[in-house]
Amino acid sequence: MARRLPTLIAAAAAAALLLAGCSSTTPDASSDGDSKAEATEGWPRTVEHAAGSTTIDEKPLRIVSAAPSFTGALLSIDAPLVATAAAPVTPLTDDNGFFTQWADVAVERGIEIAYKDLELDLDAIDQFEPDLIIGSASGGDSATEAYEQLSEIAPTVLISYADITWQEITEQISEATGLEAEATERIAEYDQWITEQASKIKLPPQPTTALIYMGPEGSWPFNVESPQAMLLSSLGFDYQPAKEEFLSEGQGGRVGTLTSENAAAGLEDAATIFTVAMTGGDPVSDFSNDALLANLPAITNDQVYTMGTDSFRLDYYSAKRTVELLVNTFPK
Repeated sequence: MARRLPTLIAAAAAAALLLAGCSSTTPDASSDGDSKAEATEGWPRTVEHAAGSTTIDEKPLRIVSAAPSFTGALLSIDAPLVATAAAPVTPLTDDNGFFTQWADVAVERGIEIAYKDLELDLDAIDQFEPDLIIGSASGGDSATEAYEQLSEIAPTVLISYADITWQEITEQISEATGLEAEATERIAEYDQWITEQASKIKLPPQPTTALIYMGPEGSWPFNVESPQAMLLSSLGFDYQPAKEEFLSEGQGGRVGTLTSENAAAGLEDAATIFTVAMTGGDPVSDFSNDALLANLPAITNDQVYTMGTDSFRLDYYSAKRTVELLVNTFPK
């Protein structure tokens, strides 16, 4: 029987081992030595993370992602990913349970599914013979309770995405994978690109607030340190969070809670409001037609927009897709 734990995700794919053929030419001893030195430099290393510290003896060659939230970061730095967990199929994913922003990349690279629906399957991970497991310490794909069992399979690093940006996540993953240079290059390329994109935008009325609309349950507004707010600010938007005095206990991380009764007062200073489509549908229409919000300036002035489904969980791929959406929505 498979060892299974609920609410986790991973996927799998086997990588082929290529053996060099025999040659009558004498190998270059110097080049061979340089290659070995490059492969072993910086290893072993000990990585501090949300679940403790993990020693990784050699640069990983077979990585399994037990958190779809981090699979995009691994793909963006060309990590040797062989498998990933899959999320339940929703408007945020393709039919495999791969998040839409990186699904095509994963399919092109032959990344396999270890298990589906956020149900952690230790045996499924084990069969891919990973030399590193990357998992989450927060959210619906948290692997904290299974950390010791995962560590028996391979060195395991757990990262919390509750209160850090996608750039910080990418940097932490690069430390565990030995791909620091690739992460630095990818983030620098993004920074240059987003500066170029900001010049293409004609800003709507400011200030701006972004949130997840939950219908009768109210709204979850993002604070100024959230990845969503930071993305908007990097494009020149004047981000203003919901009024703190009207917020109730938050969802954790950088998201607060506005009840339906307090939403109008908490959002009244926002000239423009973005809704993040977490469950698909038409959140702009749903938000704008809420009778309790009818007098909000952003609604009466028709300044409510979507940030798209990709903006819910930002990584390198979804950040770029979100920016492209905004540039298309507010062209100069």
